[in-house]
Amino acid sequence: MELTHIDKNGKAKMVDVSEKPVTVRIAKAFGRLKMGKEAYEILRKGEGPKGDILNTAKLAAIMGAKKTPELIPLCHPLMLSHIDVRFKLNDEDSSLEIESLVKSEGKTGVEMESLIAVLVAALTVYDMLKAVDKRMELGPFYLLEKEGGKSGRFRR
Repeated sequence: MELTHIDKNGKAKMVDVSEKPVTVRIAKAFGRLKMGKEAYEILRKGEGPKGDILNTAKLAAIMGAKKTPELIPLCHPLMLSHIDVRFKLNDEDSSLEIESLVKSEGKTGVEMESLIAVLVAALTVYDMLKAVDKRMELGPFYLLEKEGGKSGRFRR
């Protein structure tokens, strides 16, 4: 398999998408943040030392997805048509599960935008709870699925 972001001399390059057709692109990603019981109870109640944790994390995730090309050097700037972030509290292991959904109509996929969304959401929760628990564990993070483009559909 050929790497698309490496030229024949082994140097980084931005993929030329000018000849690709515009299609609907969708990507879903997953992330987890595990924490101690005290931090988890604060998260469950919804208000931490710095305010509304999950609402702040959702806004940060949306903002992060929109700034993906500023963070990942070879990503194309995209017109995103929809970003959603959902949270699920897991009482069994005091963890937060995060899922993102990103949509666009364009010539390249939105996988990186979806992954950035869950990463930024997790980092935001970490930041808001770190005064209570500096031992929080971030991860795993991974792509759940993507649709659109030449490679079609992928499901984990």
